[in-house]
Amino acid sequence: MRRGRAKTDTRLNKDQASGLRTIRRVAPYLWPDEPAWVKRRVVLAMVALVAAKVIAVLTPMIYKLAVDALSGDGAGSGSGAGAGMSQLMLGAVGLTVAYGMARLMTNGFQQLRDAFFAAVGQRALRALALETFRHIHRLSLRYHITRRTGGLSRIIERGVKGVEFLLRFLLFSIAPLVLELMMIGVIFFMLFDARYLGAVVLTIALYVWFTFKVTEWRVKLRREMNDQDTDANQKAIDSLLNFETVKYFGAEEREARRYDSAMAAYARAALKTAYSLAFLNFGQSFLITGGLVAVMVFAAIEVQNGTLTVGDFVMVNAYMIQITMPLNFLGTVYREIRQALVDMGEMFDLLEQPTDVADKPDAKPLAVDGGVVRLDDLRFGYEAERPILKGVSLEVDAGQSVAIVGPSGSGKSTIGRLLFRFYDVQGGALTIDGQDVRDVTQKSLHDAIGVVPQDTVLFNDTIRYNIAYGRDGASEEEIVAAAKDAQIHDFITSLPQGYDTAVGERGLKLSGGEKQRVGIARTLLKNPPILLLDEATSALDTETEQEIQGALKRAAEGRTVITIAHRLSTVADADRIVVLENGEIAEEGTHADLLARQGRYWSLWQRQASDREEAA
Repeated sequence: MRRGRAKTDTRLNKDQASGLRTIRRVAPYLWPDEPAWVKRRVVLAMVALVAAKVIAVLTPMIYKLAVDALSGDGAGSGSGAGAGMSQLMLGAVGLTVAYGMARLMTNGFQQLRDAFFAAVGQRALRALALETFRHIHRLSLRYHITRRTGGLSRIIERGVKGVEFLLRFLLFSIAPLVLELMMIGVIFFMLFDARYLGAVVLTIALYVWFTFKVTEWRVKLRREMNDQDTDANQKAIDSLLNFETVKYFGAEEREARRYDSAMAAYARAALKTAYSLAFLNFGQSFLITGGLVAVMVFAAIEVQNGTLTVGDFVMVNAYMIQITMPLNFLGTVYREIRQALVDMGEMFDLLEQPTDVADKPDAKPLAVDGGVVRLDDLRFGYEAERPILKGVSLEVDAGQSVAIVGPSGSGKSTIGRLLFRFYDVQGGALTIDGQDVRDVTQKSLHDAIGVVPQDTVLFNDTIRYNIAYGRDGASEEEIVAAAKDAQIHDFITSLPQGYDTAVGERGLKLSGGEKQRVGIARTLLKNPPILLLDEATSALDTETEQEIQGALKRAAEGRTVITIAHRLSTVADADRIVVLENGEIAEEGTHADLLARQGRYWSLWQRQASDREEAA
């Protein structure tokens, strides 16, 4: 039992620490050094807030005077020549008008406060969303391949939505509530005896204690509901992304059952949250009603004894109602703030996720002079106990075409990922024109390398947009020229909407060869000095492959080209072929030289030739 309590206390301490961290991260957006208008708006909002609360606290006093005037206990009961003017200025009618004006001014200052703060909240939301988006793109490939896109997007969505809410309610709900309660407490102490103040303080203390305790319990239920929501969302997105696979295996009902199971778990968690909310609301109502009745009983007894007027009784009632309204709101606000802190805590956990691959403080832009790529005793493994590359040394001269071949798992694609610096090498060095890729900025490195992957993934936009993605700001003429070089211009112009044709999710409206040519076109538009072809044609049929090969040869002209291939027929024309096996170079040379040696390359060639004959 003690262990369970200790575990709960540890979790609560972590939650509190996470909440404080989130508040510290959000606070600077309220008071940034730049731009100056943000501070001005925050100050104006605070002035409007204080004005609204001062008027709100004085309003019940005006109400009391009006009631006393009507009951004959106050200023409105006078007679004589000045009675008319007194009745107009200080009597029941005038006080009632003043009461209405005070309520109107209270609401007006509240709306003015919100108007001043709206731009501050939206700026903070936008800034945090942008920071999160940029950080996600800075995270390494290692992180992204271990995360599910659906869950990641849900975390960001919930976190960003909580930003404005947290800023608004921390500033305009908790602080104003404390201010208002303090002012009402002072009034109770000065105008009435200590019993009233004691009853109010006790009611507030019990209410806050009960609200916080039950809400902390509900936070755990909310976290469970969020986890189930994320899981259901992941399963839905994963199933939709694999729509064709689901159809291939007739698994629609299986996927529906899987999704329904996740939603059932979410429904159970949501019901616990709903039941706990009902308990919280009833408990809060019980405490508030008890405090209200106690104070009103004190006032009623004193009115009967003649110590207080009817107006005093009404004022006490107005103040108690004025207290109960924000206290009821406090329960809602606290729950929502805790929920926002949980949601934003997940987002800030994401923001604090370290980047495995980062630029050095003194990193300089890569200066490409020819494009000589050198691998010097390169060592790397995705896991420490499973090395992939075991001391690979290779040099690709400027303008040379080198192919890297070998069986699956030999480390071919790993070299491409290290060259693009998706990962950092763990031993040896990888240089371009004598510059270690770890010493240059990643942006300049990425600008210098064009990649045509095995599976070209397109944005759900037009063909024009996808080709133009190769270089920001490319003109229409440049886009068309790149499409012609990639041998896809004629196909595009044959479509009813031409370059404005939508390609669908991940480019599913285009065939494999068409997608690949769009990928080649945008790489040509990028115009990089180094070209990396990573299994660029292995997923295509022979006829399409031959068409793509022609486009790739034109793309390779005047560039340093590294081709990673499994199908040997696609690299026979390379200047040099390197055979990788078990993370080491088994042999290298031209296609003819390697066949003449009858070594590892020869055996791979014979096997693939035999497979082609059998397929024919």
